[in-house]
Amino acid sequence: MSDQTGFETECDRARRLLDNEDLTAVHVGVIHDDRTVDTVATRRTDGDSDAELHALSLLATHVRAVATEAGVDYETVAADAAAIAAQLEELPISEPPADSKSDADNSEKGA
Repeated sequence: MSDQTGFETECDRARRLLDNEDLTAVHVGVIHDDRTVDTVATRRTDGDSDAELHALSLLATHVRAVATEAGVDYETVAADAAAIAAQLEELPISEPPADSKSDADNSEKGA
């Protein structure tokens, strides 16, 4: 029997997902001490429309997961998320380091 909590189990699952070689898009968000949000978003794409589609697909997947967990419809979660997004000044989002670039940014600059 495992001593891990559900939280630890899911963090381990997230680490395993990130270890896969076939990833084309990643968006990870973490909250530190219920006060600060850190996010990383990156993708391997050939153009802006692919990047936008990946970002929206990841967002839609998160909306579905939250709706399922909460037992409500997608529209309710999306509306609540939009309302909270408008108030995010209360939960500061950390800036990535200056040398941090996504694969899409690097590919556009010929890196």
